Amino acid sequence: MAAKVFESIGKLGLGLAVAGGVVNSALYNVDAGHRAVIFDRFRGVQDVVVGEGTHFLIPWVQKPIIFDCRSRPRNVPVITGSKDLQNVNITLRILFRPVTAQLPRIFTSIGEDYDERVLPSITTEILKSVVARFDAGELITQRELVSRQVSEDLTERAATFGLILDDVSLTHLTFGKEFTEAVEMKQVAQQEAERARFIVEKAEQQKKAAVISAEGDSKAAELIANSLATAGGGRIELRKLEAAEDIAYQLSRSRNITYLPSGQSVLLQLPQ
Repeated sequence: MAAKVFESIGKLGLGLAVAGGVVNSALYNVDAGHRAVIFDRFRGVQDVVVGEGTHFLIPWVQKPIIFDCRSRPRNVPVITGSKDLQNVNITLRILFRPVTAQLPRIFTSIGEDYDERVLPSITTEILKSVVARFDAGELITQRELVSRQVSEDLTERAATFGLILDDVSLTHLTFGKEFTEAVEMKQVAQQEAERARFIVEKAEQQKKAAVISAEGDSKAAELIANSLATAGGGRIELRKLEAAEDIAYQLSRSRNITYLPSGQSVLLQLPQ
Protein backbone atom coordinates (compact mmCIF):
# COMPACT_ATOMS: atom_id res chain seq x y z
CA MET A 1 0.00 0.00 0.00
CA ALA A 2 2.78 2.44 0.95
CA ALA A 3 4.69 1.55 -2.22
CA LYS A 4 1.69 2.47 -4.33
CA VAL A 5 1.32 5.79 -2.52
CA PHE A 6 4.99 6.67 -3.13
CA GLU A 7 4.69 5.59 -6.75
CA SER A 8 1.66 7.86 -7.20
CA ILE A 9 3.49 10.78 -5.55
CA GLY A 10 6.51 10.17 -7.84
CA LYS A 11 4.34 10.17 -10.95
CA LEU A 12 2.59 13.34 -9.79
CA GLY A 13 5.93 15.05 -9.12
CA LEU A 14 7.24 13.99 -12.50
CA GLY A 15 4.09 15.28 -14.16
CA LEU A 16 4.37 18.59 -12.35
CA ALA A 17 8.03 18.91 -13.33
CA VAL A 18 7.25 18.21 -16.97
CA ALA A 19 4.32 20.62 -16.88
CA GLY A 20 6.49 23.28 -15.23
CA GLY A 21 9.18 22.83 -17.86
CA VAL A 22 6.65 23.18 -20.65
CA VAL A 23 5.13 26.30 -19.08
CA ASN A 24 8.56 27.82 -18.48
CA SER A 25 9.60 27.21 -22.08
CA ALA A 26 6.36 28.84 -23.24
CA LEU A 27 7.08 32.11 -21.36
CA TYR A 28 9.54 34.89 -22.22
CA ASN A 29 10.18 38.37 -20.81
CA VAL A 30 10.68 41.66 -22.61
CA ASP A 31 12.53 44.17 -20.44
CA ALA A 32 11.85 47.90 -20.23
CA GLY A 33 13.00 49.78 -23.30
CA HIS A 34 13.08 46.60 -25.40
CA ARG A 35 10.81 45.07 -28.02
CA ALA A 36 10.48 41.51 -29.34
CA VAL A 37 9.98 40.10 -32.82
CA ILE A 38 8.61 36.55 -33.10
CA PHE A 39 10.16 34.10 -35.54
CA ASP A 40 7.81 31.22 -36.43
CA ARG A 41 9.35 28.10 -37.95
CA PHE A 42 6.37 27.64 -40.24
CA ARG A 43 5.26 31.22 -41.02
CA GLY A 44 8.53 33.13 -40.74
CA VAL A 45 8.97 36.49 -39.00
CA GLN A 46 5.68 37.85 -37.65
CA ASP A 47 4.67 41.44 -38.36
CA VAL A 48 3.53 41.99 -34.78
CA VAL A 49 6.00 43.71 -32.44
CA VAL A 50 5.70 42.52 -28.84
CA GLY A 51 5.98 45.11 -26.07
CA GLU A 52 7.35 44.98 -22.53
CA GLY A 53 6.26 42.31 -20.07
CA THR A 54 5.88 38.49 -19.88
CA HIS A 55 4.36 36.73 -22.91
CA PHE A 56 3.50 33.24 -24.17
CA LEU A 57 4.81 31.45 -27.24
CA ILE A 58 4.66 28.00 -28.74
CA PRO A 59 7.77 26.09 -27.62
CA TRP A 60 10.12 24.92 -30.41
CA VAL A 61 7.85 26.47 -33.03
CA GLN A 62 8.31 30.12 -32.08
CA LYS A 63 11.41 32.05 -30.99
CA PRO A 64 11.58 35.65 -29.64
CA ILE A 65 14.28 38.05 -30.93
CA ILE A 66 14.77 40.88 -28.44
CA PHE A 67 15.80 44.36 -29.65
CA ASP A 68 17.05 47.23 -27.50
CA CYS A 69 14.98 50.28 -28.55
CA ARG A 70 16.69 52.80 -26.27
CA SER A 71 19.04 55.48 -27.63
CA ARG A 72 22.58 54.17 -27.81
CA PRO A 73 25.80 56.07 -28.63
CA ARG A 74 28.28 55.16 -31.32
CA ASN A 75 31.50 56.88 -32.43
CA VAL A 76 32.40 56.61 -36.11
CA PRO A 77 35.91 57.82 -37.15
CA VAL A 78 36.33 58.83 -40.80
CA ILE A 79 39.33 60.06 -42.83
CA THR A 80 38.30 62.14 -45.83
CA GLY A 81 39.38 65.09 -47.98
CA SER A 82 38.29 68.72 -48.03
CA LYS A 83 37.49 70.88 -51.04
CA ASP A 84 41.11 72.09 -51.21
CA LEU A 85 42.39 68.47 -51.01
CA GLN A 86 43.47 68.54 -47.35
CA ASN A 87 43.28 65.32 -45.31
CA VAL A 88 40.68 65.62 -42.54
CA ASN A 89 40.24 63.27 -39.56
CA ILE A 90 36.67 63.44 -38.25
CA THR A 91 34.95 61.53 -35.47
CA LEU A 92 31.15 61.60 -35.46
CA ARG A 93 29.14 60.75 -32.35
CA ILE A 94 25.67 59.36 -33.04
CA LEU A 95 22.76 58.59 -30.71
CA PHE A 96 20.54 56.10 -32.56
CA ARG A 97 17.58 53.78 -32.03
CA PRO A 98 15.42 51.64 -34.32
CA VAL A 99 11.90 52.53 -35.39
CA THR A 100 9.77 50.14 -33.31
CA ALA A 101 7.19 49.46 -36.01
CA GLN A 102 9.92 48.52 -38.51
CA LEU A 103 11.70 45.96 -36.34
CA PRO A 104 10.38 42.96 -38.35
CA ARG A 105 11.67 44.50 -41.59
CA ILE A 106 15.01 45.41 -39.96
CA PHE A 107 15.47 41.86 -38.68
CA THR A 108 14.48 40.32 -42.03
CA SER A 109 16.53 42.60 -44.31
CA ILE A 110 19.52 43.59 -42.13
CA GLY A 111 19.71 41.43 -39.02
CA GLU A 112 20.16 41.88 -35.29
CA ASP A 113 23.51 43.67 -35.74
CA TYR A 114 21.92 46.34 -37.93
CA ASP A 115 23.99 49.14 -36.36
CA GLU A 116 27.28 47.42 -37.29
CA ARG A 117 26.13 46.93 -40.87
CA VAL A 118 24.47 50.29 -41.52
CA LEU A 119 25.96 53.14 -39.45
CA PRO A 120 29.66 52.96 -40.49
CA SER A 121 28.83 52.85 -44.20
CA ILE A 122 26.23 55.63 -44.33
CA THR A 123 28.24 57.83 -41.93
CA THR A 124 31.34 57.57 -44.13
CA GLU A 125 29.27 58.27 -47.23
CA ILE A 126 27.60 61.40 -45.79
CA LEU A 127 30.77 62.79 -44.20
CA LYS A 128 32.75 62.47 -47.43
CA SER A 129 29.95 64.16 -49.35
CA VAL A 130 29.55 67.09 -46.94
CA VAL A 131 33.23 67.72 -46.15
CA ALA A 132 34.05 67.86 -49.87
CA ARG A 133 31.90 71.03 -50.13
CA PHE A 134 34.13 73.03 -47.74
CA ASP A 135 37.81 73.90 -47.74
CA ALA A 136 39.99 73.43 -44.65
CA GLY A 137 39.53 76.99 -43.37
CA GLU A 138 35.74 76.82 -43.70
CA LEU A 139 35.64 73.52 -41.79
CA ILE A 140 37.12 75.40 -38.81
CA THR A 141 35.26 78.71 -39.07
CA GLN A 142 31.91 77.18 -40.13
CA ARG A 143 31.95 74.07 -37.98
CA GLU A 144 28.36 74.59 -36.82
CA LEU A 145 27.14 74.73 -40.43
CA VAL A 146 29.08 71.58 -41.29
CA SER A 147 27.67 69.74 -38.27
CA ARG A 148 24.11 70.78 -39.12
CA GLN A 149 24.47 69.71 -42.74
CA VAL A 150 25.89 66.33 -41.72
CA SER A 151 23.06 65.83 -39.21
CA GLU A 152 20.33 66.62 -41.76
CA ASP A 153 21.75 64.41 -44.51
CA LEU A 154 22.59 61.52 -42.18
CA THR A 155 19.17 61.59 -40.49
CA GLU A 156 17.46 61.41 -43.86
CA ARG A 157 19.72 58.59 -45.01
CA ALA A 158 19.28 56.55 -41.80
CA ALA A 159 15.49 56.81 -42.02
CA THR A 160 15.53 54.62 -45.14
CA PHE A 161 16.94 51.79 -42.98
CA GLY A 162 14.40 52.28 -40.18
CA LEU A 163 16.75 54.12 -37.82
CA ILE A 164 16.12 57.27 -35.78
CA LEU A 165 19.09 59.54 -34.98
CA ASP A 166 18.44 61.51 -31.79
CA ASP A 167 21.73 63.42 -31.94
CA VAL A 168 24.61 63.85 -34.38
CA SER A 169 27.69 65.86 -33.39
CA LEU A 170 31.28 66.37 -34.53
CA THR A 171 33.48 65.51 -31.55
CA HIS A 172 36.88 65.49 -33.25
CA LEU A 173 38.23 67.43 -36.23
CA THR A 174 41.93 67.54 -37.13
CA PHE A 175 43.98 67.96 -40.29
CA GLY A 176 47.11 66.38 -41.72
CA LYS A 177 50.59 67.13 -40.41
CA GLU A 178 51.56 69.28 -43.42
CA PHE A 179 48.49 71.50 -43.11
CA THR A 180 48.95 71.91 -39.34
CA GLU A 181 52.58 72.95 -39.82
CA ALA A 182 51.57 75.40 -42.55
CA VAL A 183 48.98 76.98 -40.25
CA GLU A 184 51.55 77.33 -37.45
CA MET A 185 54.07 78.94 -39.82
CA LYS A 186 51.40 81.34 -41.05
CA GLN A 187 50.58 82.35 -37.48
CA VAL A 188 54.27 82.97 -36.71
CA ALA A 189 54.66 85.05 -39.89
CA GLN A 190 51.61 87.12 -39.01
CA GLN A 191 52.94 87.78 -35.50
CA GLU A 192 56.33 88.84 -36.89
CA ALA A 193 54.62 91.13 -39.42
CA GLU A 194 52.57 92.73 -36.64
CA ARG A 195 55.73 93.27 -34.57
CA ALA A 196 57.57 94.83 -37.54
CA ARG A 197 54.62 97.12 -38.23
CA PHE A 198 54.61 98.22 -34.60
CA ILE A 199 58.33 99.05 -34.76
CA VAL A 200 57.80 101.10 -37.93
CA GLU A 201 54.87 102.98 -36.41
CA LYS A 202 56.90 103.66 -33.26
CA ALA A 203 59.78 105.07 -35.34
CA GLU A 204 57.36 107.27 -37.27
CA GLN A 205 55.91 108.63 -34.04
CA GLN A 206 59.38 109.34 -32.64
CA LYS A 207 60.31 111.11 -35.86
CA LYS A 208 57.19 113.27 -35.69
CA ALA A 209 57.90 114.07 -32.02
CA ALA A 210 61.47 115.14 -32.87
CA VAL A 211 60.21 117.35 -35.70
CA ILE A 212 57.63 118.98 -33.44
CA SER A 213 60.25 119.53 -30.69
CA ALA A 214 62.68 121.10 -33.17
CA GLU A 215 59.97 123.34 -34.56
CA GLY A 216 59.13 124.43 -31.00
CA ASP A 217 62.77 125.22 -30.22
CA SER A 218 63.10 127.17 -33.48
CA LYS A 219 59.95 129.14 -32.76
CA ALA A 220 61.13 129.91 -29.22
CA ALA A 221 64.52 131.12 -30.49
CA GLU A 222 62.79 133.27 -33.06
CA LEU A 223 60.57 134.85 -30.43
CA ILE A 224 63.56 135.55 -28.14
CA ALA A 225 65.51 137.11 -31.00
CA ASN A 226 62.57 139.32 -31.91
CA SER A 227 62.15 140.34 -28.28
CA LEU A 228 65.82 141.28 -27.95
CA ALA A 229 65.69 143.26 -31.15
CA THR A 230 62.68 145.18 -29.89
CA ALA A 231 63.49 145.76 -26.17
CA GLY A 232 67.28 145.57 -26.25
CA GLY A 233 69.12 144.49 -23.04
CA GLY A 234 66.29 145.52 -20.76
CA ARG A 235 64.53 142.23 -21.18
CA ILE A 236 67.68 140.34 -20.17
CA GLU A 237 68.07 142.46 -17.04
CA LEU A 238 64.42 141.77 -16.17
CA ARG A 239 65.01 138.03 -16.50
CA LYS A 240 68.08 138.28 -14.25
CA LEU A 241 66.07 140.07 -11.56
CA GLU A 242 63.32 137.48 -11.74
CA ALA A 243 65.88 134.68 -11.45
CA ALA A 244 67.59 136.33 -8.50
CA GLU A 245 64.27 136.81 -6.76
CA ASP A 246 63.41 133.17 -7.23
CA ILE A 247 66.81 132.05 -5.90
CA ALA A 248 66.48 134.27 -2.84
CA TYR A 249 63.04 132.90 -2.12
CA GLN A 250 64.26 129.28 -2.33
CA LEU A 251 67.28 130.04 -0.07
CA SER A 252 65.12 131.78 2.51
CA ARG A 253 63.17 128.57 3.03
CA SER A 254 66.28 126.60 3.90
CA ARG A 255 67.34 126.31 7.58
CA ASN A 256 71.02 125.89 6.72
CA ILE A 257 71.38 129.40 5.21
CA THR A 258 72.35 132.49 7.33
CA TYR A 259 72.28 135.99 5.88
CA LEU A 260 74.95 138.57 6.94
CA PRO A 261 73.96 142.10 6.01
CA SER A 262 76.63 143.87 3.96
CA GLY A 263 78.27 147.11 5.26
CA GLN A 264 77.59 146.31 8.93
CA SER A 265 79.81 144.89 11.66
CA VAL A 266 78.64 141.57 12.99
CA LEU A 267 79.91 140.34 16.37
CA LEU A 268 80.36 136.62 16.52
CA GLN A 269 80.49 135.04 19.95
CA LEU A 270 83.20 132.45 19.67
CA PRO A 271 83.90 129.94 22.44
CA GLN A 272 86.83 130.83 24.74
